[in-house]
Amino acid sequence: MFTHDPRSRRDFLRSSAGLAAAALAAPAAFAAEAPPGPAQDGWQIGCYTRPWDKHELGAALDAIAEAGFKHVGLMTIRAKSGLVISAATTPDEARQVGEEARKRGLSIPSAYCGDIPVARSIEAGVEGMKRLIDHCVAAGAANLLMGGTGDPKLYDAYYKAIAEGCPYAAERRIGVSVKPHGGLNATGPLCRKAIQLVGQRNFGLWYDPGNVYYYSNGEVDPVADAATVDGLVVGMSVKDYMHPRNVAVTPGTGKVNFAAVMARLRQGGFTRGPLIVETLAPGELPALLGEARKARQFVEALVAQKS
Repeated sequence: MFTHDPRSRRDFLRSSAGLAAAALAAPAAFAAEAPPGPAQDGWQIGCYTRPWDKHELGAALDAIAEAGFKHVGLMTIRAKSGLVISAATTPDEARQVGEEARKRGLSIPSAYCGDIPVARSIEAGVEGMKRLIDHCVAAGAANLLMGGTGDPKLYDAYYKAIAEGCPYAAERRIGVSVKPHGGLNATGPLCRKAIQLVGQRNFGLWYDPGNVYYYSNGEVDPVADAATVDGLVVGMSVKDYMHPRNVAVTPGTGKVNFAAVMARLRQGGFTRGPLIVETLAPGELPALLGEARKARQFVEALVAQKS
């Protein structure tokens, strides 16, 4: 893979494997980039903006803070790009996002900012990734969340661009992660393959148990899948699932056995870091606020369990 690299394929994979081994030996290195703030035993419990994607950013931040969270993940929102931060965001806009979060007492452990343009070229993908990293710095986001690619023809280029962008992120103290999503990175083993291919110490896994169920049509249990990601996990999208193929579910009300998932992830080395609720049962603003409170209480109770 990455056959366009000036080094031989064998040399590149050998160096990638060595870097990946170093990453697996020290998963806390990723989690150490999590922002300071109130936490339970090192966990940062937060909520993404996604449940408020029919509303503007201010409404989402207000509700997340009012629900008792101290951390917010940036994702979808009502905006031209559909995202809080994207490649089209200006540096001033990214800084303003950070300021609005801080006004409400919220830090930003994670930001999903959309795709990088590797379909044009690897170089364009790297430049796109650097732009998103700069936006994370401006906003004060600790980790850039990548969704992966579902196109086999772009797979090598996509992860090559990430591999080349990760040192730029590391210089700026930004972690980078990929989550279970789509066909080519839908499970723990597929995510491990991508992470080992990139081979950068600040590139890890943002686990998503709801997506493990979703992309397997309910057939792959995330409890079993969690056993395949030891040493990789740097954060988690707290997402539940109801069959058939529904993740618009408040955590604790669906099919995911979160207690068992967390116990297995802890066994594999994920003992601190961000736990960010991604989805809630849909509704209007008052209902969403109520679901957000329930989700926070659920995650707080979850991390209070020691086994």
